[in-house]
Amino acid sequence: MPDLPTPQDDTEAALFSECWDAVLSYADLCTSGSLTAQQLATEAFTLGMREVRAAAHTHVRGAGRRTARLPTIPALLTAVRTTAAAWEADGQGHRLDPDLRLWLNSEAAARYSGPPLGRPVALRGLRDMQEADAALLWLAEVEALPLPTVARRLGLEPATVADELDQVRTLFRDRCHRAHLDSPMDAQCRSYARLLDAVTRSAVADTPNDLSRHLATCVRCAEAAACLRLHGGGLPAALAGGVIGWGGLAYLERRRRATEVRLGAGRPGTAEPAGPDEGTGRSRVLRGGLIAAAVLLSALALGVSMMPFGDSGDGTAAAQDDRQPVADPDLSSTAPRPTRSSAAPRSPSPTPDTPRRKKPDPEPQGTSSATHRSAPAATPAGTPAATPSPGCRVAYELDSQWPDGFQATVSVTTDRALSGWQLSWTFRDGQQVGQMWDATVRQNGSRVTATAADYNRTVAAHGTLSFGFLGTWADTNRTPRAFALNGEPCTVG
Repeated sequence: MPDLPTPQDDTEAALFSECWDAVLSYADLCTSGSLTAQQLATEAFTLGMREVRAAAHTHVRGAGRRTARLPTIPALLTAVRTTAAAWEADGQGHRLDPDLRLWLNSEAAARYSGPPLGRPVALRGLRDMQEADAALLWLAEVEALPLPTVARRLGLEPATVADELDQVRTLFRDRCHRAHLDSPMDAQCRSYARLLDAVTRSAVADTPNDLSRHLATCVRCAEAAACLRLHGGGLPAALAGGVIGWGGLAYLERRRRATEVRLGAGRPGTAEPAGPDEGTGRSRVLRGGLIAAAVLLSALALGVSMMPFGDSGDGTAAAQDDRQPVADPDLSSTAPRPTRSSAAPRSPSPTPDTPRRKKPDPEPQGTSSATHRSAPAATPAGTPAATPSPGCRVAYELDSQWPDGFQATVSVTTDRALSGWQLSWTFRDGQQVGQMWDATVRQNGSRVTATAADYNRTVAAHGTLSFGFLGTWADTNRTPRAFALNGEPCTVG
């Protein structure tokens, strides 16, 4: 495995610490295991930093002349994609995620290295901004960092960073609108360009039916619409998908969850980690030590999405795919529950503080009084047994909604360990699923089935799986019904 480049100064040493866990997170999505992810991340980080340094040198020599360059983190993520493509070309594709290999050999991947005017609008729009503005947008929207942290990293005033972010969002929209108009378009796309601009400027504007049908069939115009619509919460997905490409939405979800775990862990003050040898200065970070320090930095945040949760009791969890969805923070901080015998639920628990998600009793449960000390040890003969409680609970959250569109997140808590899963439900009002992340979608009429991705098919007992999607709706957008996990009904709420 090649060594990481040595930081040239204190500023670059801090930059290394900030960027490494982002690169490793995306490399883990792109590969088949944690060791391979380390190797891909190291090669990509070396390549990316070489390009970042060269771009900075060119910018200085240009005496302030404006050049198209990405902020450091998206530039390094682009290097991961480039390195993965090189692996595929050199016969090392077996080390990559199978879905990524398919994408690398598709027309979608060719767009990122093809003619500039054919590249995704989000990528062109971000490149067309000043690097400081683009960095602010990326850190706040994709990395999901709190604004005070973003302000500290970029040297901005915390009191005004929110206003600056609003201005940068508007600037990004203008750059994307110009990039869309400059793109090669057929006559139909050109005829909708002005209407698309007008509709996406307002949070309450109705989208005409003909434009909706066009966006459902034209990838390029749909990409532009996602970048132009600043309201509705779709900007992070538009940025991640348009700049990173394959795995952008999964990366976005990982970074959001990683930030939630960091904040929940109560990290002190600054988000930047202290180096292992503070007495010798941050500029003396060792190459090998950099990897260890960065991995330790992300042990709470990145690690939760790369290691399985819970204890299956048979020792096989560690041998499975280690790219697991982030468990509920409350669950991840709880010690593994001991395995109970079948007779254990008959006796009342002497422990006063019951965990929030209890392992269900083997016998059918009735009401919540089943755990009361006066509960009978067994059901008397001749008394009908209570209906068994479903082994899964679904939380359906409508994250945002706009005329004819919405974004939702589905979370499922399962009482049993899963080695693969499918969640199905029925829409009440004719809604249609468009794009889905952290799962693949199939829809037949009003019935929808979401199937696990390769990296989150394994779920520990009492663990939580989640995914999100974009959809369309017409007159009403009620919560779906008839949720079922692997064919078994789930409760909702």
